[in-house]
Amino acid sequence: MDGIFGIHEQALLLRSQRSKMIASNIANADTPGYQARDIDFKQVLNQQKTDFQVGLKTTNKDHIKGFIHADFSSEIKYRVPLQPALDGNTVDTQLEKGEYAENTLSFYASLRFLNGRIKGLLNAIKGE
Repeated sequence: MDGIFGIHEQALLLRSQRSKMIASNIANADTPGYQARDIDFKQVLNQQKTDFQVGLKTTNKDHIKGFIHADFSSEIKYRVPLQPALDGNTVDTQLEKGEYAENTLSFYASLRFLNGRIKGLLNAIKGE
């Protein structure tokens, strides 16, 4: 059953973490000196995909294989503002809202794919 859901399992986890990061940017839009952060989704997912295919080194047979590490701090990037604020805040709320909406749509697309895959497996088990 390993890998039956493909890359979508990792994509959901990463999209969820990215949503939190973008929401934090929006929440801090008025915080002086706050630097808007994001990740390069494709780059991080490709790295996770490579790790998953090669096989992650685990120290215990019960560890989950192919999961996304919560600490992807090395992949966090700071946004370069189109129009910097005088107080040093780099959050562009319109850009952040757009990124959040796009990320949410992609999250639901992966979720629907997984839902369809699970329904297919259930039908196969039932013999339909």
